[in-house]
Amino acid sequence: MKEELIQKIEQKEIVVGVVGLGYVGLPLAVEKAKAGFKTIGFDVQEEKVKLVNEGKNYIADVVDEELKELVEKGMFKATTDFSKIKDVDFIAICVPTPLDNHQQPDISYVESSAKSIAPHLSKNTMVVLESTTYPGTTEELIKPILENGSGLKCGDDFYLGFSPERVDPGNKQYKTKNTPKVVGGIGKDATEVIAKMYRAVLGAEVYEVSSPAVAEMEKILENTYRNINIGLVNELAILCDKMKISLWEVVDAAKTKPYGFQAFYPGPGLGGHCIPLDPYYLDWKAREYGFHTSLIQASGIINDKMPEYCVERVSRILSLRSKKALNGSKVLVLGVAYKNDIDDYRESPALRVIEILKREGAQVEFYDPWIEKYKYKGITYEGLEKIDEKIVKEQDVVVFTAAHSNFDYEMISKNAKAIFDTRNALKNIKNRENIELL
Repeated sequence: MKEELIQKIEQKEIVVGVVGLGYVGLPLAVEKAKAGFKTIGFDVQEEKVKLVNEGKNYIADVVDEELKELVEKGMFKATTDFSKIKDVDFIAICVPTPLDNHQQPDISYVESSAKSIAPHLSKNTMVVLESTTYPGTTEELIKPILENGSGLKCGDDFYLGFSPERVDPGNKQYKTKNTPKVVGGIGKDATEVIAKMYRAVLGAEVYEVSSPAVAEMEKILENTYRNINIGLVNELAILCDKMKISLWEVVDAAKTKPYGFQAFYPGPGLGGHCIPLDPYYLDWKAREYGFHTSLIQASGIINDKMPEYCVERVSRILSLRSKKALNGSKVLVLGVAYKNDIDDYRESPALRVIEILKREGAQVEFYDPWIEKYKYKGITYEGLEKIDEKIVKEQDVVVFTAAHSNFDYEMISKNAKAIFDTRNALKNIKNRENIELL
C-alpha cells in the first residue's frame, strides 16, 4: 500500500477530498488543487458548495481568481454527496471543534464527519484529521468509527493520522502553503506517506512526530502558550492601570532584550476559534488522568473577565471625564472582528463588550469596515454603514476593540469627546488628551 500511494503522489494521480470548506478547509483544498491534485470539497452546507462550484470565494485568505480558475479547469469542485468519498485517495477532515455551553469539547462535527466517511472509505486511502482537538481523538474516536463503518483495518487497508491546522486569518506573511506542517500517523508508514503528500503540496517544512497524540498535543501547546501569555499581560494591564503605568510602554521596553522575551499585548479578551477554546480541550482531557491544569484555568479566568473589566473602564472614563453614568450614555464600539483587518468575529471579545454595555443601559452602536452585521446568541446586529465627524462627536465615548488599518484615526481622535483604546490603535496620534489606553 505504501509504495503504491507514494507512486501515485509522485505522479500526481492522488484525488484529494477535503471535508469542511470553512476557514481551514477551503484554503487547504485550493492549495491541493494548485499543486496539481484533483480535489473534491465536501460540506453539508449547500450554499458553500454552490458558491465553490460557481467559482465564488467567501474566505479572505483565498485569492478569488485562483479559486475561479481551479473550478473552471476542473481541478476543484464541491459536493454535499459523501458517497463520492469512494473516489478519493486522501481525505482531510477540517470541521469545527467548538465548546458547548459548559465549556466542554464539542466533537460532534468530527464524529459526524467520520461517520459520513466510513461507509464509503476505500482501500489504500489516507485519512487525516486537521481539526484541533484533545490528544487521543484520532486513535480513540476516529479510528474505531472508520474501522467499524468500513470493515477495513487501519494500517493494513488505510492510513490514518493527525496534522493540525495552523491557519492564521489575515496573516499576510504566513498562509497555508508556507506554514510548516506537523504530521503524526498511526504507524511509521502512515506518517511517512501522509507527510509525503503534504510535501507535494506545501512549500514549507513537514515535521514528522511519532503519533497522532503528539501532534494533537503540539497544537494544544501552541495555543495554550499564547493563551497563558496573553493572560499574564492582561493581568499586568489591570495592575499597571492601578499603578498609573502604561503596560504598552513596559512591553515595548522589555522587547528590546534580544533574547529570553517575546512580546505579548493586552486586549479586551481572546477571540478566534483557537486560542480561547483549545486550552479547555486539554483541561477537559487532563481530568481523565486526575490532573488539574491550574495555570490554564487561571489564564482562562483572567482572559474571560477582560470584557467586563473594559466596560468598568468605560464607566470610569465617563464618570471622571464628563460626570456621566454609563446608563444612558452613547457608546460607539469600533471593530467587532477578533483581530485586525479580517471579517471573522468568531469568539470576538467585542461581542461581549457590546453585550455588557447594553446590559448596563448604554446606547451602543458599532462600526466595522470589515463586518456589516454579526449574529450573537441567535440575534443579528446591524452596524453603521460608515462614520463621520458628526457621528463621532455625538458619542460620549468611543471604544476601540480592533485596530483595523482602514479606520480614520486622525478624524476619530480629533472629534471624539473621550476614547478608550483597548488595542493601542491610536499609538501614532500625538494629541492624546482624550485617549485612555487599556
